[in-house]
Amino acid sequence: MDHKSAQDWLDRYVAAWHSYDPADISRLFSVDVAYRYHPYDEPIVGRDTVVASWLGEFEPADASTRDAPGTYEAEYSAVAVDGDTVVATGTSRYHDEPGGPVVRTYENCFVMRFDIEGRCREFTEYYLRRP
Repeated sequence: MDHKSAQDWLDRYVAAWHSYDPADISRLFSVDVAYRYHPYDEPIVGRDTVVASWLGEFEPADASTRDAPGTYEAEYSAVAVDGDTVVATGTSRYHDEPGGPVVRTYENCFVMRFDIEGRCREFTEYYLRRP
Protein backbone atom coordinates (compact mmCIF):
# COMPACT_ATOMS: atom_id res chain seq x y z
CA MET A 1 0.00 0.00 0.00
CA ASP A 2 1.27 3.48 -0.84
CA HIS A 3 -0.21 6.96 -0.26
CA LYS A 4 -1.85 7.14 -3.68
CA SER A 5 -3.50 3.72 -3.30
CA ALA A 6 -4.61 4.61 0.23
CA GLN A 7 -6.16 7.88 -0.94
CA ASP A 8 -7.89 6.12 -3.81
CA TRP A 9 -9.38 3.63 -1.34
CA LEU A 10 -10.58 6.47 0.93
CA ASP A 11 -12.18 8.26 -2.03
CA ARG A 12 -13.96 5.03 -3.00
CA TYR A 13 -15.04 4.63 0.66
CA VAL A 14 -16.75 8.05 0.56
CA ALA A 15 -18.31 7.27 -2.84
CA ALA A 16 -19.65 3.94 -1.51
CA TRP A 17 -21.08 5.73 1.52
CA HIS A 18 -22.90 8.13 -0.80
CA SER A 19 -24.17 5.45 -3.15
CA TYR A 20 -24.96 2.71 -0.61
CA ASP A 21 -24.45 0.38 -3.55
CA PRO A 22 -23.69 -3.10 -2.17
CA ALA A 23 -21.16 -3.79 -4.93
CA ASP A 24 -19.30 -0.52 -4.23
CA ILE A 25 -19.15 -1.32 -0.51
CA SER A 26 -18.16 -4.93 -1.12
CA ARG A 27 -15.22 -3.98 -3.35
CA LEU A 28 -13.64 -2.08 -0.44
CA PHE A 29 -13.24 -5.04 1.89
CA SER A 30 -11.66 -8.49 1.96
CA VAL A 31 -13.91 -11.51 2.42
CA ASP A 32 -12.73 -11.95 6.03
CA VAL A 33 -12.58 -8.28 7.05
CA ALA A 34 -12.76 -7.40 10.76
CA TYR A 35 -14.61 -4.05 11.02
CA ARG A 36 -15.03 -1.97 14.17
CA TYR A 37 -17.23 1.11 14.41
CA HIS A 38 -15.46 1.88 17.72
CA PRO A 39 -12.06 0.71 18.95
CA TYR A 40 -13.60 -1.15 21.92
CA ASP A 41 -16.13 -3.13 19.81
CA GLU A 42 -15.89 -6.76 18.98
CA PRO A 43 -15.37 -6.69 15.23
CA ILE A 44 -18.03 -7.35 12.68
CA VAL A 45 -16.46 -10.18 10.72
CA GLY A 46 -16.93 -10.83 7.02
CA ARG A 47 -17.56 -8.66 3.98
CA ASP A 48 -21.23 -9.67 3.64
CA THR A 49 -21.88 -8.74 7.27
CA VAL A 50 -20.17 -5.35 6.82
CA VAL A 51 -22.23 -4.65 3.69
CA ALA A 52 -25.43 -5.60 5.55
CA SER A 53 -24.42 -3.31 8.43
CA TRP A 54 -23.77 -0.36 6.11
CA LEU A 55 -27.17 -0.93 4.50
CA GLY A 56 -28.94 -1.04 7.88
CA GLU A 57 -29.90 -4.71 7.45
CA PHE A 58 -27.73 -5.78 10.39
CA GLU A 59 -27.17 -3.38 13.25
CA PRO A 60 -24.74 -4.43 15.95
CA ALA A 61 -24.79 -2.45 19.18
CA ASP A 62 -23.60 1.15 18.72
CA ALA A 63 -23.11 0.78 14.96
CA SER A 64 -23.66 3.70 12.69
CA THR A 65 -27.02 3.76 10.98
CA ARG A 66 -27.75 4.36 7.31
CA ASP A 67 -27.75 8.08 6.56
CA ALA A 68 -30.41 9.79 4.46
CA PRO A 69 -29.21 11.00 1.04
CA GLY A 70 -27.86 14.54 1.03
CA THR A 71 -27.55 14.76 4.82
CA TYR A 72 -23.83 14.10 5.13
CA GLU A 73 -20.47 14.85 3.59
CA ALA A 74 -16.95 13.78 4.38
CA GLU A 75 -13.35 13.92 3.32
CA TYR A 76 -10.51 11.76 4.55
CA SER A 77 -6.78 11.74 3.85
CA ALA A 78 -4.10 9.15 4.44
CA VAL A 79 -1.60 10.57 6.92
CA ALA A 80 0.58 7.49 7.46
CA VAL A 81 1.27 4.42 5.36
CA ASP A 82 3.54 1.64 6.62
CA GLY A 83 3.45 -1.53 4.57
CA ASP A 84 -0.12 -2.83 4.73
CA THR A 85 -1.16 -0.40 7.50
CA VAL A 86 -2.79 2.98 6.82
CA VAL A 87 -3.87 5.71 9.22
CA ALA A 88 -6.28 8.29 7.83
CA THR A 89 -7.90 11.36 9.33
CA GLY A 90 -10.77 13.48 8.18
CA THR A 91 -14.02 15.20 8.94
CA SER A 92 -17.63 14.17 8.52
CA ARG A 93 -20.49 16.66 8.68
CA TYR A 94 -24.21 16.02 9.03
CA HIS A 95 -27.31 18.03 8.14
CA ASP A 96 -30.86 17.44 9.40
CA GLU A 97 -32.09 17.85 5.83
CA PRO A 98 -30.42 18.07 2.42
CA GLY A 99 -29.01 21.55 1.88
CA GLY A 100 -29.62 22.51 5.50
CA PRO A 101 -27.03 23.84 7.91
CA VAL A 102 -24.41 21.55 9.39
CA VAL A 103 -25.72 20.31 12.74
CA ARG A 104 -22.96 17.85 13.75
CA THR A 105 -19.30 17.58 12.84
CA TYR A 106 -16.97 14.71 13.70
CA GLU A 107 -13.21 14.46 13.54
CA ASN A 108 -12.37 10.92 12.40
CA CYS A 109 -9.36 8.65 12.47
CA PHE A 110 -9.31 5.30 10.68
CA VAL A 111 -6.69 2.63 11.36
CA MET A 112 -6.71 0.07 8.56
CA ARG A 113 -4.79 -2.94 7.30
CA PHE A 114 -4.97 -4.06 3.69
CA ASP A 115 -4.52 -7.31 1.85
CA ILE A 116 -2.24 -7.76 -1.14
CA GLU A 117 -5.11 -6.83 -3.52
CA GLY A 118 -5.73 -3.47 -1.83
CA ARG A 119 -8.88 -4.47 0.04
CA CYS A 120 -9.25 -3.53 3.66
CA ARG A 121 -8.99 -6.54 5.98
CA GLU A 122 -9.04 -4.66 9.30
CA PHE A 123 -10.85 -1.38 9.91
CA THR A 124 -11.17 0.52 13.18
CA GLU A 125 -12.81 3.92 13.44
CA TYR A 126 -12.11 6.52 16.13
CA TYR A 127 -14.13 9.71 16.17
CA LEU A 128 -14.92 12.73 18.32
CA ARG A 129 -17.83 15.07 17.96
CA ARG A 130 -16.71 18.63 17.53
CA PRO A 131 -18.23 20.88 20.22
